[in-house]
Amino acid sequence: MNRSFWITTLIAFVNSISFTILIPILYPYGKQLGLTDFQTSLLFTTYAGAQFLATPVIGKLSDRYGRKPLLLLSLAGTVVASFMAGTAHSAAILFAARFFDGITGGNVSVSQAIVSDVVSPQDRAKAFGIYSSATFGLGFILGPATSLIAQQVSLGASFLVSSGLALIALLVTFFFLPETLKVKAEEATNVFHIGLGNLVKGLTIPRVGILLMINFLIGTTFTIFTFAFQPYFIHVLGQNSQSLTLIFILFGSLTLVMQVKGIPLLTKQLSLVQILLLSLLIRSLSFVVMPIVPSLAYFVSVSILFSLFNALVQPMITTLISLNSKSNVQGTAMGLNASYLNVSNAFGPIIAGSLIHQSNAVTYTYPLYLAGVLTFLVWLFAIATRKQYRHRAS
Repeated sequence: MNRSFWITTLIAFVNSISFTILIPILYPYGKQLGLTDFQTSLLFTTYAGAQFLATPVIGKLSDRYGRKPLLLLSLAGTVVASFMAGTAHSAAILFAARFFDGITGGNVSVSQAIVSDVVSPQDRAKAFGIYSSATFGLGFILGPATSLIAQQVSLGASFLVSSGLALIALLVTFFFLPETLKVKAEEATNVFHIGLGNLVKGLTIPRVGILLMINFLIGTTFTIFTFAFQPYFIHVLGQNSQSLTLIFILFGSLTLVMQVKGIPLLTKQLSLVQILLLSLLIRSLSFVVMPIVPSLAYFVSVSILFSLFNALVQPMITTLISLNSKSNVQGTAMGLNASYLNVSNAFGPIIAGSLIHQSNAVTYTYPLYLAGVLTFLVWLFAIATRKQYRHRAS
């Protein structure tokens, strides 16, 4: 792995901490500002919906004008938006901040395109494993841990720390990251050429389109869980925002172990497609059995199994998309992938929030069961279509 890869991974790691600081506190922060469960779910939807619109545009522009300027723009948006949220005195300002963060949020897709630029195809599974272990692994440990400290001041302080970390990532990008785009795409002539039209056209891309569809379905089912388990954890299991943060630290720790140690071992024995299918099956079963017993010890036990295999899903999807994409459209492909994942993030919380009724505790289990059943159906779909996206290197 060369210098540009490690710098990009460092930037993505710092950005990941900035992002994961917010995960354990967004639900209780919304409640603190007087939002209902359903209204709080709209915070997640607002951010994800804005990202859905912006990410393909940012990805396409990075193919035309370079990775670095678009990464700088995205990071600057996070700096401003997190500061707005941290100083918000009303739910309206918080919603505006989440929208602004989403509309400028192409950080992940652009950094993934940089990895594709600088790493050879045969090394990308390993590269994205390292990248994911730093961002979705170590970042998911240090982010919630940092949030736990910031919460001692206030929930809003977590947003201010997030803003500061995004600023650090921005400065590292500006001073140390070289431009990695070697072949520029043709100049866009209108907004549809920039990328929005690709949201539909992307599904027709050979081998990539089916992966975008699968990842959209994966994301929808997963975000039903990620929103629903927070009120379940607090209201059914009787926990608070601090213990919620600790469970996120557990998720991150296990993710890091699996992505650092597990991926290299598994890729020697199984194909990328086989690893993906196994992970989806375990995820489905975990969602279904998780709410059966309303016990903290039981929930943590199931969460351990879930976290280990859940850590494999996105690295496998990202690698398969990268391997099936031509070199001069890596940014577009990664942008489309992030965009479909983002719009799935918009649907999941609304589905979960609409099933929950605060007056009836049993309804907090409904979204978890639903996520399990739907994930099983996605698993069946991924099996049925595997010949369409299987790559010779996978």
